[in-house]
Amino acid sequence: MYRPGTLEKKSEIPTVSLFDYWMGVLLAVACGVVNNVGMVLQKKVVNDLPTKAREERFKRSLARNPLWLVGLVLQMVIGSILFVLAQVYIGPALIPGLMAAGLIVLAIGSVRIVGERIGVPEAIGIGLIIFGIVLLGLSGLDIATESYNALDIAFLTRVALFTLTLLLIAVGCALGQRRSVAYRGTLLAIVSGCMFALSNFWIFPLMATIVHVLGFTFIVVELALFVLAAVILVLTNVFGISTIQDSFKVGEASLMVPIQQIPIQVAPAFVYLAVFLLAPPAGVYSLMLLGFGIGFIIISSFLLAKRQAQIQAIK
Repeated sequence: MYRPGTLEKKSEIPTVSLFDYWMGVLLAVACGVVNNVGMVLQKKVVNDLPTKAREERFKRSLARNPLWLVGLVLQMVIGSILFVLAQVYIGPALIPGLMAAGLIVLAIGSVRIVGERIGVPEAIGIGLIIFGIVLLGLSGLDIATESYNALDIAFLTRVALFTLTLLLIAVGCALGQRRSVAYRGTLLAIVSGCMFALSNFWIFPLMATIVHVLGFTFIVVELALFVLAAVILVLTNVFGISTIQDSFKVGEASLMVPIQQIPIQVAPAFVYLAVFLLAPPAGVYSLMLLGFGIGFIIISSFLLAKRQAQIQAIK
């Protein structure tokens, strides 16, 4: 990131090289796979624990299990590194969709943990995920974040509007779930999805300012943006996790999990078009690929929802 100047004109916005683009795509897919491999390993260990170990020394038993520790490292360390690297290469627009590749791991992992075979719906869901990811990869909607001026006032205004919009949707759903018993779980799942959509985006401002902040070469605006990003990342993850758990109490987890994915998958398109003001490289063709890719991934989430819910329910 640099400080002077602005990149408001589309003609001035640099593009990512072909190598960097596909490297970012690969890293994002790998991030989704690694995250879910880690979760599957952890859930398998939990599922295999004897009843006595679960009741008396649950956390100690997990901490002493090498397989559970491997899963933790994959999910919290390796996955986080891959996510940040993917952001560096292609920006925040495509990563949430590409990370859906991890749902394939969940579907296959449930076979080993729950003991059920993959049925026709799950097989179709896996196929749709693969197809959706290919479409997202072909859309070419990358963002050259390293050259973007994150301190530009017009850009920060759009960031504020994007953030405020998602927050208002979340607040509206949170208030609505108090009055609607029938849709309480659905509205809570949407709140959770909005929180994680914000979290996925605010990695960019954090990464854009972290070098100067840690190197003590920052200006006041950079420090303020860094602190704000850090606070938002913590709060959105806390509220995102808590609200999806609350939705499980009043709704079927197999339905809540894919509903949660809707804001997560849709928001990056608005980030690309409305926050960064980027023009699709192939015009309507790129937007069609993006739309169909997101659509297939959301549909596949519903088809694989049973398996996701089975694994998520293991505590």
